[in-house]
Amino acid sequence: MSFNANLDQLYRQVIMDHYKKPRNRGAIEEDSVTVDMNNPTCGDRIHLTMKVEDGKVVDAKFEGDGCSISMSSASMMTQAIKGQPISKAMELSKIFSDMMQGKDYDEDIDLGDIEALQGVSKFPARIKCATLAWKAMEKGLQGKE
Repeated sequence: MSFNANLDQLYRQVIMDHYKKPRNRGAIEEDSVTVDMNNPTCGDRIHLTMKVEDGKVVDAKFEGDGCSISMSSASMMTQAIKGQPISKAMELSKIFSDMMQGKDYDEDIDLGDIEALQGVSKFPARIKCATLAWKAMEKGLQGKE
């Protein structure tokens, strides 16, 4: 088995792990930013709630239905932005968007599990699945800094 095949297998395992055991599944009830978005092309939908205090994403949770790419991306995104300043969350979203479009991005930034979604850029029809949660986060944090 080649190195690329092994890497693809590892990435698939990371994606399926987040899909089967999503992190931050649920909703924040008290005083939270709430965004509902859907992808009409495939039926993916997300309900994202974030607790924002002093310019920082203190907590983030999601509920929704969708494919493994969409739901695992939401799980990874909530993990990545929790505890981060809004500016850092928005920067991560820009990097993720660049990665999905096959553009160069600062590879010195540790994306953790998010890197497993890099292969999605080769499947244009699935990019909207991967970016749904990120677009919801951007919409919710717009103007909150």
